[in-house]
Amino acid sequence: MFSLTARFIGTFAAAAMGATLALAPAKAAEDTIKVGILHSLSGTMAISETTLKDTMLFLIDEQNKKGGVLGKKLEAVVVDPASDWPLFAEKARQLIEQDKVAAVFGCWTSSSRKSVLPVFEELNSLLFYPVQYEGEESSRNVFYTGAAPNQQAIPAVDYLAKQEGVERWVLAGTDYVYPQTTNKILKAYLNAKGVKDEDIMINYTPFGHSDWQTIVSDIKKFGSAGKKTAVVSTINGDANVPFYKELANQGIKAEDIPVVAFSVGEEELAGLDTKPLVGHLAAWNYFESVDSDANAEFIKKWHAYIKNDKRVTNDPMEATFIGFNMWVKAVEAAGTTKSDAVIDSIVGVSVPNLSGGYAAMMPNHHITKPVLIGEVQADGQFDIVYRTPGLVVGDEWSDYLPGSKDLISDWRKPLSCGNFNVVTGKCGGATKTN
Repeated sequence: MFSLTARFIGTFAAAAMGATLALAPAKAAEDTIKVGILHSLSGTMAISETTLKDTMLFLIDEQNKKGGVLGKKLEAVVVDPASDWPLFAEKARQLIEQDKVAAVFGCWTSSSRKSVLPVFEELNSLLFYPVQYEGEESSRNVFYTGAAPNQQAIPAVDYLAKQEGVERWVLAGTDYVYPQTTNKILKAYLNAKGVKDEDIMINYTPFGHSDWQTIVSDIKKFGSAGKKTAVVSTINGDANVPFYKELANQGIKAEDIPVVAFSVGEEELAGLDTKPLVGHLAAWNYFESVDSDANAEFIKKWHAYIKNDKRVTNDPMEATFIGFNMWVKAVEAAGTTKSDAVIDSIVGVSVPNLSGGYAAMMPNHHITKPVLIGEVQADGQFDIVYRTPGLVVGDEWSDYLPGSKDLISDWRKPLSCGNFNVVTGKCGGATKTN
């Protein structure tokens, strides 16, 4: 870097130094490893995704304090796809082709992930995806550090059935890939458990939906049939704010019709009056209220970095933390940031999670996780009421869908297949997505 006064040296000296100055940016680029951050900073998903951008900047800063990676500092390249799914693909291509990032950390909705997937596969780059998703996908170029359905949705339904005695189910979601596929799996699972179709209500609303009066009224009516009823919510983004407000307006309390949410955490609750929501549930693999030394240290450093003790942590932040540390460890093991080498070295990598245990990258590019159920508290935090006794391995292909139950994914050589059929003994292709 040159000081401002260097810009005002004499004309002759400036000309003499011209060649050297021209080379400075190129040399700086060679001395850093660029990391892409692909999260919506505007639009309907900014309520959730902006924090993950901040998390990545925090993690990069922490890693640079340790000396960077492979002796080089990490450099963040931030873009804003603005909750526009096609724009995600355009921004991903920009990060890979123009900015030359070594890996990308980003996306929240499955629509955005589906949009960028062909780009990462075409350009053989790496995406670390930190949010719960619907499964039914496996890509060599994607590492799924959020929960698969068997690490969130199915345990949540089991909890409600066993602990709350729920017999009727409202599957309420935003109208896009994740809720639709998750609810398809949950309906098949409930049917397999003996739940009849008339005891399952499915409803979808668009992103940013704000008028919940009629829908909540329908939920209330559905729950008045004499059987314990619960809402399984895959509502995403800022639509959650008016949804929960309308529940309170119509007097629906947790003891009457509990809601278990898969996309509402501490960050989303920060914008709500949580007192009427006390007792409603969320299923995640991490809560800020987890009691562990690792979590306490993370929160302390996060608050120091963000300079705001009121900023909360949440599950996708932990998934980002895990994915980033796995990438660092795999790069250092490979001795390079090249995609093929990192893909080969990352399977089996284990790093600490924030619950006091470890997360391991499995051959299907999913990780091991504990499953936690939390109750909303008046202060916007969660009281953890259930935790699996051990870690759960993410299942990329659902055991409850006919087209998926015979498929497995294993990206290790020599199999290197995302949808190997154990019945036919054949691989359906290098990549399989639904």
